[in-house]
Amino acid sequence: MNDLLAIRLSRRQTLKGGVGVTATALLGGLGLSACGGDSSSPVTPLALGFAAVAKNKNDVVTVPEGYQVSILHALGDPMHYADSSWQNNGSETADSYNRRIGDGHDGMYYFGLTEDGKYDANRSDRGLLCVNHEYVVSPYVMHPAGRTAGAARVASEVEKEIYAHGVSVAEVKRSTGNDMTMVRGSKFNRRITSATEMTFSGPAKGNEWLKTKFSADGTKTRGTNNNCANGYTPWGTYLTCEENWLNVVGRAAGDNAKRVAKDVASLNRYGLTENRKNPYGWDTPGTDDLFARWTSSVVGATAADDYRNTANNFGWVVEIDPFNNTSVPAKRTALGRFNHEGAWPAPAVVGQPIVMYQGDDARNEYIYKFVSKALWDPKDVNGGLAAGAKYLDEGTLYVAKFSADGTGTWLELTFGKNGLDANNALFAFANQGDVVINTRLAADSLGATKMDRPEWGAVNPLNGEVYMTLTNNNSSNRVDPASTAALTGRQAKPDAANPRFYDDGEGNKSNPNGHIIRWKEDAGSVAATKFAWDIYLFGAENDAAANVNLSGLTAVNDFSSPDGLYFDHRGMLWIQTDDGAYTDVTNCMMLAAVPGKVGDGGKAIAVGGTQTIKGANATENTVRRFLVGPKDCEITGVVVTPDGKTMFCNVQHPGEDGTLANPNSAWPDTQTHAASTKRPRSATFVVTRKDGGTIAV
Repeated sequence: MNDLLAIRLSRRQTLKGGVGVTATALLGGLGLSACGGDSSSPVTPLALGFAAVAKNKNDVVTVPEGYQVSILHALGDPMHYADSSWQNNGSETADSYNRRIGDGHDGMYYFGLTEDGKYDANRSDRGLLCVNHEYVVSPYVMHPAGRTAGAARVASEVEKEIYAHGVSVAEVKRSTGNDMTMVRGSKFNRRITSATEMTFSGPAKGNEWLKTKFSADGTKTRGTNNNCANGYTPWGTYLTCEENWLNVVGRAAGDNAKRVAKDVASLNRYGLTENRKNPYGWDTPGTDDLFARWTSSVVGATAADDYRNTANNFGWVVEIDPFNNTSVPAKRTALGRFNHEGAWPAPAVVGQPIVMYQGDDARNEYIYKFVSKALWDPKDVNGGLAAGAKYLDEGTLYVAKFSADGTGTWLELTFGKNGLDANNALFAFANQGDVVINTRLAADSLGATKMDRPEWGAVNPLNGEVYMTLTNNNSSNRVDPASTAALTGRQAKPDAANPRFYDDGEGNKSNPNGHIIRWKEDAGSVAATKFAWDIYLFGAENDAAANVNLSGLTAVNDFSSPDGLYFDHRGMLWIQTDDGAYTDVTNCMMLAAVPGKVGDGGKAIAVGGTQTIKGANATENTVRRFLVGPKDCEITGVVVTPDGKTMFCNVQHPGEDGTLANPNSAWPDTQTHAASTKRPRSATFVVTRKDGGTIAV
């Protein structure tokens, strides 16, 4: 216990830049009892202390008895006083979305705020909340009569959608009890959108494949887009991650002939094949730069004359300083380019490198790790983007290979190593900029393990073990293990780390319910190149066969398609779902868990016959459903204040399958007005205990 306390104290010192914390506060964060220095005193373990919420199809956020929900902010809510409140008719102007809450709430993080405007990792009653706005999930909600039909989009509608993407930074304060409200008009309130100017940093800065009409030298760009999951840094900045940018970029027919073979190979590997129309049609209203940059087609003589490289401007981790509202966000290219789901830090330790774990959210893609060259110095707390440049612009990027025996290897993605050079048979890499722009191709050439859609990650603050959701896969990508047909494209058969292949009887085949993998680094070193792994939980319906429901889930904790993942300061794990396989029974949900550790289970044979390594079975005491969301939604993004008493969580796309004429939901208004007919909106909500206690225990 003394060793554990020493480690935790070191980590707390690291975050604060000094001790500045009492033994009682430290023990409280660990869920331990103060013991007066007597290491023989009993430890009070973290335990779930709420009644499980039943699965349901209601149009509200359902929480346990004794808890309450309030709405912090929703799509279109004004962040300043000059703009009108949401009118529920789509009348808000396009320009006002530079100052309104955006759409598609997703990943987020809370930063404690001092009275003099600095970052305080321990402050719970006042802070800055950064929220991703992934995409315009319901265009009929934003526009007066829905999206106007026609081959060419209406410019004002497209402009509104461009500004509704990105990130919001909002000051929040406690109001009644532990509830939170947004501070409208705060000097910290800010929107970063798909039109905001940003810089490139790291090895790809100035690379020829980043040059565009907007930046002929490839050092800057406009906008961050399709911001899904997130991350944060110990120095107090926010990381937003660009995922499904293919939603807003197109490419013309016949474009291949205008490019060199290397360029075509890169675009094809990232899914931007020629004659691919821009799904949002953002490139159709006219030739203005705001619209023209959404087609990655060759139309000019050089890259400085068009936006042929605009696709390469997305897929990055973007660092934002929420405490400086005039700072220019930076795309940190050393962390690689792919469908970035998020970037999750290991606990910072003095004298050790900063480490970020990352997932590429597409079927049969990879898991990555970045290890900084610079070693952590707590003096860099509140160092802003200068600290970010120090830790995130130089380092080593790795991709994971999982072996069947429960071990794994981090494969280095560095130019000049492991065959990543001009003689590479798959892709001729010219420099490290080439490697990070084409991270997927570099990982392909090293033989990394294809995973079942790597989604969110989280690091256990109590032991440093890393968890990552693998949300699902289908039979066109994860092929029947009994098949004798040759694999094509990026297909793969089940393996130990992605072991299940089954038909759920409802038209979903392969791994429709997903699983959560976890690993521990060799010798506990974040910079290790070896690790041990097992599968923490298998998503399943509670009545599924035992070789499908390998974790023994019951009605109080069964789930499908794990997505969002988060460890709070106490070591409580929160699991969120984005599901289509179980939504005939229940809306999407969030569960609370007290995890074990890698190796607490054993070998098992999954449906389909593949041997795997699983964690200990779930019980009602270790995994329990905490909330269920409204209709047609995804539950995504969660963060808890340092004192454990206030939780922020997001609902994305409620009523997604509805229309203006036939809506499926009226949330968030239905949270307090059951008969409401208002338009549904993505929103951030706040959960607190009515008695003022800490969440979930």
